[in-house]
Amino acid sequence: MSFSDYLEDKVLDHVFGGTAYTAPSTLYVGVFTSASSDSSAGTEVSGNGYARQSVAFTVSGTSPTTAASSAAVEFPEATGSWGTVTYAGIFDALTGGNMLAHAQLTDPADFTTALPKTIGTGDILRISAGNLKVTLD
Repeated sequence: MSFSDYLEDKVLDHVFGGTAYTAPSTLYVGVFTSASSDSSAGTEVSGNGYARQSVAFTVSGTSPTTAASSAAVEFPEATGSWGTVTYAGIFDALTGGNMLAHAQLTDPADFTTALPKTIGTGDILRISAGNLKVTLD
C-alpha cells in the first residue's frame, strides 16, 4: 500500500516540522471500483449493504518494516451489486475522514498480480489476516 499525500504530509510534519500527529484510535478499510492515487480515493462502493470495516495492524520486521492486518476483515453481505472492486484504502474514519493508504487488490500468492473481485447480491468480501500490508523501505 502507498501512503496518501495526506498521511505523507502528516508524517513529514511530525518528524521534521514539530507538529505532532496523533494516530487515529481506529482504522477502517474501504474498497473502490476505480483506481485510487496518493491524492485521491477511487470511487468507493456505496449502498447495497456496504460499510467500511475496522481493521487492526501488527507492525514487524526491519528493512523493510511491514504493518499487516492482524485479523481477517469481513464486509457485510451485499444486498445488491457492488460492481468490480479493484482497490482498497485505509481510512481514519468510518465515513468521510481521510484516506491514509491505498493499493490495488492483488493475489495474496505474490502481492503483485491484480486480482479484481466482482461483488454481487449475496456475496461477502473477505480479506484474510495478513493480506492488507503497508511496507516502508
